[in-house]
Amino acid sequence: MATKLYREAIREALIEELDRNPRMFLMGEDIGRYQGTFRVTEGLFQKYGSKRVWDTPISEPGFIAIAIGAAIEGLKPVVEVMTWSFALLAFDQIVNHAAKILYKSGGACAVPMVIRGPAGPGKQLAAQHSHSLEAWLAHSPGLKVVLPSTPADAKGLLKTAIRDNNPVMVIEHPRLYLTKGEVPDGDYTIPFGVADVKRTGRDVTIVTYSRGVQLALNAAEHLAEQGIEVEVIDLRTLIPCDWETVFRSVRKTHRAIALHDDWRFAGFGAEIAAQIQEHAFDYLDAPVMRVAGADVPMPYNKHLEALAVPSEQSVIEAVRQIVA
Repeated sequence: MATKLYREAIREALIEELDRNPRMFLMGEDIGRYQGTFRVTEGLFQKYGSKRVWDTPISEPGFIAIAIGAAIEGLKPVVEVMTWSFALLAFDQIVNHAAKILYKSGGACAVPMVIRGPAGPGKQLAAQHSHSLEAWLAHSPGLKVVLPSTPADAKGLLKTAIRDNNPVMVIEHPRLYLTKGEVPDGDYTIPFGVADVKRTGRDVTIVTYSRGVQLALNAAEHLAEQGIEVEVIDLRTLIPCDWETVFRSVRKTHRAIALHDDWRFAGFGAEIAAQIQEHAFDYLDAPVMRVAGADVPMPYNKHLEALAVPSEQSVIEAVRQIVA
């Protein structure tokens, strides 16, 4: 294994899949000559040229519609959105077309495409650039939704997404791009719908994904010093979701916390709580708790921003409350 940045692992996956599949191409705003806002596509325009790395106009509805058409015709478009907040402009294309064409065609017409890019609160990106849209996307049948938390998962899950024959939404947290981790050498993929137990414990289960995984692990280390052992479940993919791993953990710990950056009201944590309530209720010794973003537009002020998103301390406090 080699230690790599999260964004380097994504770039490595793109290079390997571009080399493997001549029908694959990349498209998005400023991904070519500028090499991407977060430098994920650094060097790819120089390596593959303008026929396989497309700089698009500032028009998400336009270039995502083009990608859907290309996928239907047998190509493999991998679209980068500068931020998933901008993809709101293209939700008609994503939800009404990419997600529905296989169903409306009676299974005759697949849409093998990937849309990837950053989503969630970064550092002072303010209200219109900080959306966490995973619950919106997971709510639309026909889409697969992927949220890797580590460089190794980012590479393996993206390669799986590119090889999938369906529209796959890959959501990368902007605060993860410069994080480091070990990445296996060579070609590998990670299957969808298989959660990862990032840490074992006996007292409480934290179910999370993306940036929440590192928050949970940091909190768990602190709590272990006080004799509280936390189990951390990284869902990795929301659609499909590995509920059985979640239920198995809750049956052991008897307590559960859902953790994510998204707004608390109707966020994916509500689905986690509902699933546990329906399928593991008899094992619970306390109600399922949610640690999530505040139900407010994201402030620009850095101190208010810090209050609007989960922190290591807020996770610690939730665990102390649920085990009391």
